[in-house]
Amino acid sequence: MPANDEVDRIVDAWLRERPDLDFAPLQVLSRVARLSKHLDRARRTAFSRSELESWEFDVLSALRRAGEPYVLSPKSLLQQTLVSSGTMTNRIDRLVDRGLVTRRTDPNDGRGVLVGMTPAGLIRVDAAITRLVDAEAELLDTLSPGDQERLAGLLRKLSLDFD
Repeated sequence: MPANDEVDRIVDAWLRERPDLDFAPLQVLSRVARLSKHLDRARRTAFSRSELESWEFDVLSALRRAGEPYVLSPKSLLQQTLVSSGTMTNRIDRLVDRGLVTRRTDPNDGRGVLVGMTPAGLIRVDAAITRLVDAEAELLDTLSPGDQERLAGLLRKLSLDFD
């Protein structure tokens, strides 16, 4: 029998106090919430070691995933990072100030703007993703590759309705 974790202790206490309720959802989602906190900590550490904030990584990684020349419109960045237009403008301004992205006129649309990653931004985002993948692999190292694949499939199934 597997060892009990903190969620088991919490659910057992609730069952003792409220035996009329089905606590099965807590068995899953309380663990997801607790794991999310560990993941957030690992991500903050990975990003800070690359001198990036989480939001900076989000923008830079969207540009990196676009492939060379690492350029996207602000609208594309909005769609990938799920923030408001005003928030994205602010983020681009701050990244320009840090020398991690440039803003230029779209040659195909004189009214449009393109955001491009600088070499400094590329170095930072590549270092951050390497650190992130290593940190996340460490969080999952107690699961076999097959277990990781099954868990990914189950979480994908659960998240499809939210995406």
